[in-house]
Amino acid sequence: MNLLASFRYLVALDEHRHFGRAAQASHITQPALSNALRALEKEFGVLIVKRGQNYAGLTPEGERVLAAAQRMLREREALSQELASLEGQPVGRLRLGAVPTAMPIAARFAARLRARHPGIRPVVVSMTSSALEEGVQDLSLDLALGYIERLGADHARLATQQQYTEHYFLLRRAAGRTAELRVGDPVDWHEAAREPLCLLTPDMHNRQIVDDAFTQAGIAVEPAIETNSILTLALSVAAGDVCSVLPGALVAVVRGQGELEALPLTAPDVRTPIGFIRARSAQPTRAIDAAVALAEDAGWLAHAAAHSGSLGR
Repeated sequence: MNLLASFRYLVALDEHRHFGRAAQASHITQPALSNALRALEKEFGVLIVKRGQNYAGLTPEGERVLAAAQRMLREREALSQELASLEGQPVGRLRLGAVPTAMPIAARFAARLRARHPGIRPVVVSMTSSALEEGVQDLSLDLALGYIERLGADHARLATQQQYTEHYFLLRRAAGRTAELRVGDPVDWHEAAREPLCLLTPDMHNRQIVDDAFTQAGIAVEPAIETNSILTLALSVAAGDVCSVLPGALVAVVRGQGELEALPLTAPDVRTPIGFIRARSAQPTRAIDAAVALAEDAGWLAHAAAHSGSLGR
């Protein structure tokens, strides 16, 4: 039995929660994955996977084996990168998760990291805040870009690097078309509430921030459209008669849309710190070290600030 391969299959099963999808992600057949997991159970003498008609989760013993598998795979990746890398030239994969509203900045970061270190292969995935925090702690993510004020009691086990401070805008169709999106005069949240709005679904942290702002303004909002898609927020404004509330990082993505305008939202002035999150206890790979160094770089931080927050205003 190839122990590391079996550990990879177990991690894939935990990630995909489905035997077929885990096998597909692992580039093997489903029977091969099932056989490898049974061999793993035989090796340790415990039941690891709850089996039923469909995947039903891991047993308590399986959760312990999973945690060990994640640690061993991280150690293996760190050693592999160390052996493959030359001084100043890291090589290896970096799995980077980001909340949907920070994906434009995560994409810019991955591109800059790859340009600086061509041997690094970033994998950028969009995830909810809770999934990000879980991924960093169980080592399925190397780095996460999200809402650092959410961490609370977990903060002691996690290291953070603030990257920018997010501001919020009312995105709407402009009275006339210009060469690019115009950033107009500020409006208050109470005025924004009078518009038909497309907002994210209530389970998303960004929606909770927006709802809290409307509550502070003394008003409750019933959205005209709700979605869990960032793309839908902007397209619904461009194609319909609704407005939306977007953070600066998303407004920056539609700067080329001259039929739109973005109005800074005030009263209250909502400011949200966004930063990278990583596990303190995990041995960093060469790719993680390179990413942390870039995240501290003044040039990168200026670039991130210009494409988020107040958009350089």
